[in-house]
Amino acid sequence: MPREKSSGIYIVPLKRVYWGGSRRNRGQRAIKLIRRFLERHLGGKVILDPLISVYIYKRKIEKPPRYVAVYFTRIDEGVYKASLALPVKH
Repeated sequence: MPREKSSGIYIVPLKRVYWGGSRRNRGQRAIKLIRRFLERHLGGKVILDPLISVYIYKRKIEKPPRYVAVYFTRIDEGVYKASLALPVKH
């Protein structure tokens, strides 16, 4: 079970999105991967800020970024809000 954290930054690797499946839904898979990554590491429900989706889809749905920096804050017991921290270039 993950420890309770009040706030912090995670750099989420999205390289796995490019591995399998269609090119046409890489953006959707990236959003799901970010949510699953944060739920696994934080141990609670995660609410994503719409700016994360805007950043993912900025280069079209077929070419999401390889990394995303996400800032999270705890809203309630087991509920977190995630927002875009800063763009990560690699």
